[in-house]
Amino acid sequence: MSPRSPAVNEELRRRSRERLLQATVELVAERGYEATTLGDIADRAGAARGLVSYYFPGKRQLLQSAVHRLMHRTLADALEREPGPAGETAGAERLARAIDAILGLARDEPLLMRTHMAGILQAEGFVQCPEQQRLAELLRDTVARYGSCDVDQDYPLLRALLMGAVFALLIPGAPMPQATLRAELFQRYDLAWELGVPPSGMPPDGTPSTPVCRLPRTSQSRRSK
Repeated sequence: MSPRSPAVNEELRRRSRERLLQATVELVAERGYEATTLGDIADRAGAARGLVSYYFPGKRQLLQSAVHRLMHRTLADALEREPGPAGETAGAERLARAIDAILGLARDEPLLMRTHMAGILQAEGFVQCPEQQRLAELLRDTVARYGSCDVDQDYPLLRALLMGAVFALLIPGAPMPQATLRAELFQRYDLAWELGVPPSGMPPDGTPSTPVCRLPRTSQSRRSK
């Protein structure tokens, strides 16, 4: 039997990593972080237990990579949903879909996202990994298409606002309503309530009712100087 080519080996490694990430999301969502072991994850993924340590330095880093992968896939699905954004409001529609995708993920997977947010605040901090980089690239592209004059400044601000909204949505015992958080973000970016995937019910007062495609406030202020 001839040896496998480098391309085949790379594809096998990619698939193994994907299976581990998917197994992590499933198990943490089902059992919680503490009750999920690296051995459990390897067993669910059908992989050798030593393979987990080969790809990831620890469980916390594995979870962050797994959640970043889930966020990227969720965001990509939302942005690619047909009919795609088009016309003068295409940039605003993309941003609205991005906001709704992240808030919707926090609503649908509260245990997983709460564990992820808690992990970011641990000593290990924010994990830089391929999954996080793909998520960042997609959000940066969304900010650019929205009309930012300075993506390097406006992307981190959007990321921080989304993380803050997710945190507020998931606070045990005192969560803020998703519609209220959505309205605040939409108002900041001058997005019409009807864009994206509006929640049922009427929008809170003060939300724009007609599509407006403008730059983020930080970019507008810089442009006006």
